Amino acid sequence: MAQGRRVERVASLIRREMSELLRGGIKDERVGHGLVSVTHVEVAGDLQHCKIFVSVFGSDADREEAMAGLRSAAPYVKGELARRLQMRRTPEVVFMLDRGMERGTSVLSLLNQLERDRLAREGADEGSDAAGEPSPDSDPAS
Repeated sequence: MAQGRRVERVASLIRREMSELLRGGIKDERVGHGLVSVTHVEVAGDLQHCKIFVSVFGSDADREEAMAGLRSAAPYVKGELARRLQMRRTPEVVFMLDRGMERGTSVLSLLNQLERDRLAREGADEGSDAAGEPSPDSDPAS
Protein backbone atom coordinates (compact mmCIF):
# COMPACT_ATOMS: atom_id res chain seq x y z
CA MET A 1 0.00 0.00 0.00
CA ALA A 2 2.99 2.30 0.40
CA GLN A 3 3.33 2.28 -3.39
CA GLY A 4 -0.24 3.63 -3.75
CA ARG A 5 0.45 6.45 -1.31
CA ARG A 6 3.59 7.38 -3.18
CA VAL A 7 1.71 7.51 -6.49
CA GLU A 8 -0.94 9.74 -4.90
CA ARG A 9 1.71 12.00 -3.39
CA VAL A 10 3.54 12.33 -6.72
CA ALA A 11 0.22 13.09 -8.47
CA SER A 12 -0.52 15.78 -5.91
CA LEU A 13 2.93 17.33 -6.34
CA ILE A 14 2.60 17.29 -10.11
CA ARG A 15 -0.79 18.97 -9.88
CA ARG A 16 0.59 21.71 -7.65
CA GLU A 17 3.64 22.31 -9.83
CA MET A 18 1.56 22.24 -13.01
CA SER A 19 -0.74 24.90 -11.57
CA GLU A 20 2.32 27.05 -10.89
CA LEU A 21 3.56 26.50 -14.44
CA LEU A 22 0.19 27.52 -15.85
CA ARG A 23 0.29 30.70 -13.81
CA GLY A 24 3.60 31.91 -15.13
CA GLY A 25 5.94 29.27 -16.48
CA ILE A 26 4.47 28.34 -19.85
CA LYS A 27 5.14 31.15 -22.30
CA ASP A 28 3.11 29.74 -25.20
CA GLU A 29 0.46 32.35 -25.90
CA ARG A 30 -2.00 29.71 -27.12
CA VAL A 31 -2.36 28.46 -23.55
CA GLY A 32 -3.67 31.89 -22.53
CA HIS A 33 -6.58 31.81 -25.02
CA GLY A 34 -8.90 30.20 -22.47
CA LEU A 35 -8.94 29.97 -18.72
CA VAL A 36 -6.94 26.78 -18.15
CA SER A 37 -7.01 24.91 -14.85
CA VAL A 38 -5.73 21.50 -13.75
CA THR A 39 -8.61 19.32 -12.61
CA HIS A 40 -6.96 15.95 -12.01
CA VAL A 41 -3.64 14.15 -12.38
CA GLU A 42 -3.26 10.42 -12.90
CA VAL A 43 0.16 8.84 -12.46
CA ALA A 44 0.86 5.25 -13.49
CA GLY A 45 1.87 2.83 -10.74
CA ASP A 46 5.42 2.63 -12.09
CA LEU A 47 5.66 6.46 -12.17
CA GLN A 48 6.58 6.38 -15.88
CA HIS A 49 3.48 8.05 -17.33
CA CYS A 50 1.33 10.92 -16.21
CA LYS A 51 -2.02 12.17 -17.52
CA ILE A 52 -2.80 15.76 -16.64
CA PHE A 53 -6.49 16.57 -17.04
CA VAL A 54 -7.17 20.23 -17.72
CA SER A 55 -10.36 22.22 -18.05
CA VAL A 56 -10.43 25.12 -20.50
CA PHE A 57 -13.12 27.75 -20.08
CA GLY A 58 -13.94 29.43 -23.38
CA SER A 59 -15.12 28.66 -26.87
CA ASP A 60 -14.31 25.46 -28.74
CA ALA A 61 -11.65 27.32 -30.71
CA ASP A 62 -10.07 28.52 -27.43
CA ARG A 63 -10.06 24.93 -26.14
CA GLU A 64 -8.34 23.63 -29.26
CA GLU A 65 -5.74 26.42 -29.17
CA ALA A 66 -5.01 25.89 -25.49
CA MET A 67 -4.69 22.11 -25.89
CA ALA A 68 -2.36 22.55 -28.87
CA GLY A 69 -0.22 24.92 -26.80
CA LEU A 70 -0.12 22.51 -23.87
CA ARG A 71 0.81 19.58 -26.09
CA SER A 72 3.65 21.53 -27.63
CA ALA A 73 4.83 22.59 -24.16
CA ALA A 74 4.88 18.98 -22.85
CA PRO A 75 8.69 18.57 -23.16
CA TYR A 76 9.21 21.87 -21.30
CA VAL A 77 6.73 20.78 -18.61
CA LYS A 78 8.54 17.45 -18.21
CA GLY A 79 11.85 19.26 -17.80
CA GLU A 80 10.44 21.67 -15.25
CA LEU A 81 8.85 18.82 -13.29
CA ALA A 82 12.19 16.98 -13.31
CA ARG A 83 13.94 20.07 -11.96
CA ARG A 84 11.29 20.88 -9.34
CA LEU A 85 10.42 17.38 -8.10
CA GLN A 86 13.94 15.95 -8.20
CA MET A 87 12.79 12.46 -9.04
CA ARG A 88 15.10 9.80 -10.40
CA ARG A 89 12.94 9.48 -13.49
CA THR A 90 10.28 12.00 -14.46
CA PRO A 91 7.07 10.61 -15.97
CA GLU A 92 6.09 11.27 -19.57
CA VAL A 93 3.43 13.98 -19.60
CA VAL A 94 0.19 13.78 -21.61
CA PHE A 95 -2.47 16.47 -21.48
CA MET A 96 -6.14 15.45 -21.62
CA LEU A 97 -9.14 17.76 -21.93
CA ASP A 98 -11.54 17.32 -19.01
CA ARG A 99 -15.10 18.19 -19.98
CA GLY A 100 -16.56 17.41 -16.56
CA MET A 101 -16.96 21.06 -15.60
CA GLU A 102 -18.95 21.95 -18.71
CA ARG A 103 -21.10 18.82 -18.32
CA GLY A 104 -21.79 19.87 -14.73
CA THR A 105 -22.69 23.36 -15.87
CA SER A 106 -25.09 22.03 -18.48
CA VAL A 107 -26.75 19.74 -15.93
CA LEU A 108 -27.16 22.67 -13.53
CA SER A 109 -28.70 24.82 -16.25
CA LEU A 110 -31.14 22.01 -17.11
CA LEU A 111 -32.10 21.69 -13.45
CA ASN A 112 -32.64 25.45 -13.22
CA GLN A 113 -34.82 25.35 -16.34
CA LEU A 114 -36.92 22.54 -14.87
CA GLU A 115 -37.36 24.55 -11.67
CA ARG A 116 -38.47 27.62 -13.65
CA ASP A 117 -40.95 25.48 -15.64
CA ARG A 118 -42.33 23.96 -12.42
CA LEU A 119 -42.78 27.39 -10.84
CA ALA A 120 -44.48 28.67 -14.01
CA ARG A 121 -46.89 25.72 -13.99
CA GLU A 122 -47.71 26.28 -10.32
CA GLY A 123 -48.31 29.97 -11.04
CA ALA A 124 -50.61 29.07 -13.94
CA ASP A 125 -52.53 26.61 -11.77
CA GLU A 126 -53.07 29.25 -9.09
CA GLY A 127 -54.20 31.69 -11.78
CA SER A 128 -56.89 29.25 -12.99
CA ASP A 129 -58.18 28.93 -9.41
CA ALA A 130 -58.57 32.69 -9.23
CA ALA A 131 -60.51 32.71 -12.52
CA GLY A 132 -63.78 31.67 -10.91
CA GLU A 133 -63.29 28.16 -9.65
CA PRO A 134 -63.42 28.07 -5.88
CA SER A 135 -60.37 26.67 -4.22
CA PRO A 136 -61.02 23.51 -2.21
CA ASP A 137 -59.46 25.21 0.82
CA SER A 138 -61.77 28.23 0.69
CA ASP A 139 -64.86 28.47 2.89
CA PRO A 140 -68.01 28.97 0.71
CA ALA A 141 -69.89 30.64 3.60
CA SER A 142 -67.58 33.61 3.80
